[in-house]
Amino acid sequence: MTKTLLPTTVVGSYPQPDWLVDRAILVGNNVVPRVRLKAIWRAAEDALEQAQDDATLIAIRDMERAGIDIITDGEMRRESYSNRFALALDGVDVDNPAIVVGRAGKPTPVPRITGPIRRRHAVEVRDVEFLRANTDRQIKITLPGPFTLSMQAHDEYYGDPEAVAMAYAEAVAEEARDLKAAGADIIQFDEPWLQARPEQAMQFGVKALNRALEGVPGPTVVHLCFGYAAMVADKPSGYSFLSQLADSAAEQISIEAAQPKLDLGILADLSNKTIMLGVLDLGSAEVESPQTVAARIRAGLRHVAAERLVIAPDCGMKYLPRARAFGKLSAMAAGAAIVRQELAGDCRGKG
Repeated sequence: MTKTLLPTTVVGSYPQPDWLVDRAILVGNNVVPRVRLKAIWRAAEDALEQAQDDATLIAIRDMERAGIDIITDGEMRRESYSNRFALALDGVDVDNPAIVVGRAGKPTPVPRITGPIRRRHAVEVRDVEFLRANTDRQIKITLPGPFTLSMQAHDEYYGDPEAVAMAYAEAVAEEARDLKAAGADIIQFDEPWLQARPEQAMQFGVKALNRALEGVPGPTVVHLCFGYAAMVADKPSGYSFLSQLADSAAEQISIEAAQPKLDLGILADLSNKTIMLGVLDLGSAEVESPQTVAARIRAGLRHVAAERLVIAPDCGMKYLPRARAFGKLSAMAAGAAIVRQELAGDCRGKG
């Protein structure tokens, strides 16, 4: 981890340029893609990787210019946060999807599990290598967590939801270890479905997560949210599954707090974890002022020591206009700087 107090980061995604993706298809789809959505790409197949590389460089430079301490590749190569990895595994039929009710209550095509889930090759290693070669900042890479993967597929092979999650955990663990070896400083597992399916999460969510974390050197993060602001407008003010993560092997827990105006008293249950605190409301078109961000950070500091707090947006920024995303990140970095200066002044005063 960076030695900066109150380091800033992003959850994962950054807006993809309009010349790379057809935003009307991406947003008009109105569901987060679980199977391939090739129609969103504007570049021809033989030029797509180069176009994605160029878009990744833009995302890297935007995060650096905004003053973000721990950056990602912006997930420029992904149709969704999860399907790039999920569809690269053996044991899933992606050409003949099943239809299930998704997290937002809409019919959603998902891959069918028709055989043993296995990772056939590394999926995101080149992503990490490209990111590492193009920045001197701390870098983070994200993977869909095993519980979420199990909830985004239709099982026709295992006949046991826990067995499905544990099979995904094996594949995720293999990938995460390779990503660390490729140069990732931090690995983050995105697990929004722990919140969406708390009954099943209580049964085997942490077990699957811990299996996926086996042999993965830290720091490691688990991100929970209530869904993209573009998809979910009305969000609950509390998590249905959060305190249970005190028993997870992850060092950091990432939560959405700004848009749902979360009661941060719940963080007392995670006193053994570093908290990645969402301080940017991605459901609002307004770019927060640094002072607003600083106030949200101070609210977090009433429950978490500064040494255990990382500052972030609520969620991924994929669906935001680029100018708004950049403005919000810049305000976040400036707000964190305000609070750092206040903390430094307090220390000098006590000295």
